[in-house]
Amino acid sequence: MTSATIKLFLPHGDAKRLRVGEVSNWTGKALAAPRTELDDLLSREELGSAGVYFLLGTNPDTGNPQAYIGEAEVIKERLKQHKAKALEFWNSIVVFVSKDENLTKAHVRFLENRLWQESKTAGRYELENVNGSNPKLPESDREDMEVFLSRIRQVLPVLGSDLLTPISGSAKPTKAQPNLICKIKNVLAQGRRTEAGFVVFKDSTAVLALRPSAESQHPFVVALRHKLIQDGMLIERDGLYVFTQNTEFSSPSAAAAVVHGGGANGLTAWRDSTGKTLKELEEV
Repeated sequence: MTSATIKLFLPHGDAKRLRVGEVSNWTGKALAAPRTELDDLLSREELGSAGVYFLLGTNPDTGNPQAYIGEAEVIKERLKQHKAKALEFWNSIVVFVSKDENLTKAHVRFLENRLWQESKTAGRYELENVNGSNPKLPESDREDMEVFLSRIRQVLPVLGSDLLTPISGSAKPTKAQPNLICKIKNVLAQGRRTEAGFVVFKDSTAVLALRPSAESQHPFVVALRHKLIQDGMLIERDGLYVFTQNTEFSSPSAAAAVVHGGGANGLTAWRDSTGKTLKELEEV
């Protein structure tokens, strides 16, 4: 991903209210606001043009992050429809438009489809809507939209959402993070540090039974494992739990605790292929 200078303008001087984001030498513009500022957002001139948008919040039934990805030739009119429907889950919105107003209906449909695919692959959010369209564009237009999409990837996290960020971390980090292993009895888990914490890779295993002390001394481990099982990210197979997908944790210790079935020090539980602990690797 290319470097970028992102300008963030706060019309009200408050980073929690309406925000306007731009990238140097990019024709696009981003606008973000909490749901409580929707009327203020709708009054913006930019929303009279075509674009794509994200409604972001939490699924009230599961407690998981949830998103709706949409497009419209006139963003303002589409958002008014959402306001009338009063969807419960979302509490913030991000809109992307073009400053030169060169986005067409075909362009924004293409972007919506690509954004839906990428968010589905990232797996961080439940998606409120299903996108089955696969719009066709001339080759040159597709390339232009891929550039537009790359800027959306850069700006969206700055505006507070990791919807498109891979759980496995950046493909090109400044410092390559080694793959690490965590072993206990017949269990073997693999993972590595990421910008957001620690990821345990798909097909890693974890102990089936919790330690006797887990309930009283490490209730967070019990709750975390229960949620992973409930969400289908840990399934029982051949006397072990197996991770069904790459799974992100807030820290190496949280990841190791789930693998161990009780409290664990992630800095010593995770080791590289030569046996060096994560602590030793980070002291170099």
